[in-house]
Amino acid sequence: MTYWTPGTTIEWVYAGNPALPTVRPMTVVRDDADGLVAWLAPRTPILKAVLADGRELRHAGPVGMFTEPRVLKLDIWHGTGILKVAPTGKPWSVWYFWGSDGDFRGWYVNLEDPHTRDLEGRRTTTQDHVLDLWITPDREVHWKDEDELEGAVTAGRFTQSQADAITATAHQAVAEIHAWTAPFNANWQSWTAPPDWPLPAAPTAPQPTLIAEDLAS
Repeated sequence: MTYWTPGTTIEWVYAGNPALPTVRPMTVVRDDADGLVAWLAPRTPILKAVLADGRELRHAGPVGMFTEPRVLKLDIWHGTGILKVAPTGKPWSVWYFWGSDGDFRGWYVNLEDPHTRDLEGRRTTTQDHVLDLWITPDREVHWKDEDELEGAVTAGRFTQSQADAITATAHQAVAEIHAWTAPFNANWQSWTAPPDWPLPAAPTAPQPTLIAEDLAS
């Protein structure tokens, strides 16, 4: 298998709805048999699905966020940077968060399909599974978005059987967290992005989009 070299710009894509993909341009930190590590820099142009009036999906509630009309929005990443690790073959990725003061805030386990790659197109694609985990620096595990997973079943996004499998996967992830396996034991929380890395260009939208005010100005 061919891997991307560090410094390569790729697109990290959530394609549950191919017409409304979430696309985050990112910079490769490391890519090898163990998995992909990539950096989402602050103020990176991104594509994301929002409600038809431009509000975030969560404003529609745990059912409506899956059923209300949506459009794509060209926006920027407003938070601090995120380092994302997609371990090979795992149905989750692990995200490292820092505060504005540079202090490490914790790990976020995003449950999702194992990634598939388009090496020439420089894309890695997955589908989000809604349920997530948050791990504090002292390794305390918190479950997130359980109500949204229930809403996804009610809305027909997932069957109850699929939701049960997602919950079982979360328990598997918790077991690996307690065992402190890779990537948690890799000490990525001390990593910092090279200052000369350029900000990635905006992704190309597959259809007309809303444009955030700070991008349009």
